[in-house]
Order: sequence, then structure tokens, then C-alpha cells
Amino acid sequence: MATILQYLVYGLQLGSVYALLALGYTMVYGIVGMINTAHGDFLMIGALGTYFIAKLFDSMSIDGTYPMLAVGCIILIATVMTGGIAVGVEAIAYRPLRNKPRMIALITAVGVSMFLTNFPRALPFIGPNPRPFPTLFTPKTFNVLGASITSTQIIMIVLAAVTMLALDRLVAKTKIGAQMRAVSMDKDAASLMGINIDKVISITFFIGGALAAVSGICYASVYPQVEVYMGSWLGNMSFVSAVLGGIGDIRGAMLGGFILGIAQIFATAINSTFGYAVGFIILIVILLVKPAGIMGKVTIEKV
Repeated sequence: MATILQYLVYGLQLGSVYALLALGYTMVYGIVGMINTAHGDFLMIGALGTYFIAKLFDSMSIDGTYPMLAVGCIILIATVMTGGIAVGVEAIAYRPLRNKPRMIALITAVGVSMFLTNFPRALPFIGPNPRPFPTLFTPKTFNVLGASITSTQIIMIVLAAVTMLALDRLVAKTKIGAQMRAVSMDKDAASLMGINIDKVISITFFIGGALAAVSGICYASVYPQVEVYMGSWLGNMSFVSAVLGGIGDIRGAMLGGFILGIAQIFATAINSTFGYAVGFIILIVILLVKPAGIMGKVTIEKV
């Protein structure tokens, strides 16, 4: 029982990262109708940005850890920076192609992903080598029914849950959320009603980029190493999570992330190789059985 509970904790830990990152995929797809394959790289930018920003706060660290005020500032700066980069990517690379065929936008997203991965790698002060992630949270270990749970894991899971709940409420209850839903349904009608389409899409990319940064910080806090390729695998798995839950559905992205995270941990416990494959097995099965995802709805496109 203790072993199963321990695996469940690890699954929720990994699933929270997938869910946060999957939210960006699902929001962009739901509003813009494109698969932003570069979204996983925003996770890498957020994690690497946090590493360098933390260096600026080294004078405030005590025995390698930072006070909560410094941690809050570091996370805030990193998330805002990553969100701003995501907005810039949308304005420069995606906005000119908004009315072009989706395949062109998809190919462009692949190119953007390659650039975001390899440009930092070419910079001499970043490079391809992994770096140790700073200790943002003082780790403490608790024993619950025989399972070990660290304070970092608790903060990570709670932060992910609160962030996802706040996003759900933002979309459902606020004015900008109503505008997002309107643009998602019909851009032309929303524009005729006075909604600034560019503003709504920019805000969507900003939120998606900020959430990716939070997911990168959470992941690197538990697996304390950052490098330029870290967003590739996590981005692929988060996309699977979005498809599993129902891409375009926020709650579906949350659900898909947690399901995939738990499934991968239990599969890894059986066989490490199977743990890597289970995500793609789930993707194939969900596309065959329920292509719209668990909470997604089948839509008919006008030709």
C-alpha cells in the first residue's frame, strides 16, 4: 500500500507538470486553431531564465536557499519574461500566418521550436551543458502512510492545482475569459462585436507562456537540472496529455496531464523502457477509440 501511494505521489508530481504545460497547448489550439509545437520550449526558457535570475539574488541566499520574498520575485520575473517571449513569438512568427492554411502555421511552429532550442545552445553563456537548478524551496520530508512526501512535491502539486483552478475561473467568469470563448467560437463574429482579436490572442499566448514557465520551475525543482533540450520530451508528453483530455478543453488538459503522469510512473515501475513508451501508446489508443479526447467534443468544420 505504501509503495502504491508513493508511486501515486510521483505520478501527481509529474502529472502537474504535464497538466500546466498542456494548458498552453489547449488554449492556443482552442482560440487560434493551431498546434504550437514550440510550446515545450517555453518551459525550457522559463527554467533557464529562473536559473539566471536566481543568480542575481545570490546575495540573499542562505546556505544555498532563498527567502520566500526572493523566491516570489524570481518566479514572478521568470513567468512574466517567458510570457512576454511567447507574445513576441506569436506577433513575429504566427500572426502574419493567421489566415494561411494550418499546415503552414504548423511548419512554422516546428521551425520556431528548432530556433528556440538551438539559439540558447549557441550562446556562450548558456551552451548545451546541463546546469544545476537552484534550491528555491527548503526541502522537508514527511511520512504519510509509509510514503515519503517532500515539501517541494507538496508545493509543486498545490501550486499546479491552484494555478489551473485560477485559469479555469478566469476563462469562465471574467470579461477577458468571455472574449477568449467568443474568439474561440467565431473570430469574425467576435471582431464585429468589437473584440480586439490580436489582444485576446496575445493574452492567450502570455498566459500559456507563463504557465509553461511555472511548469518548468516545478519540474526543475524536483529534478534539479536544466538544459536546452529539456522542453522537447516534456512538450511531447504534454501534447499527448492535451489530446488525451480533449485538446481545446481546459479541464480536459488538467485531467489528461494527471492521468498520463500517473500512468507513466506506474509503467516505469514495471519497466523503465515501457515508461517512455506508455505516453505514445495512450496517444494511439485515444486517437483510435475517442479522437476528441476524454472531455473533448467532436466538431464539424465548415468547408
